[in-house]
Amino acid sequence: MTSPDPGVYISPAQTYQGVRGLSKAVHRIEAKIDGVLNETKNLRDDVADHEARIRALERARWPVPTIGVLAGVAGAATGAVSLFAR
Repeated sequence: MTSPDPGVYISPAQTYQGVRGLSKAVHRIEAKIDGVLNETKNLRDDVADHEARIRALERARWPVPTIGVLAGVAGAATGAVSLFAR
């Protein structure tokens, strides 16, 4: 008959050290996650700022084609007036 395997004995001090190491690792991960969340907030702010700038540029751009059309109409009207004025 063989004797039973006594197994592995882990002392309370070793368990405590393991738990402390795990706690430190969790704190490091939490700090990294906080940093990533702060950076994504900054990115969201940047995207919102860029979106607002693009919208402002799009709104400011509409008069350019309108001015071109008005200049064309004015030129055609001037040409018509000079043609009929003869």
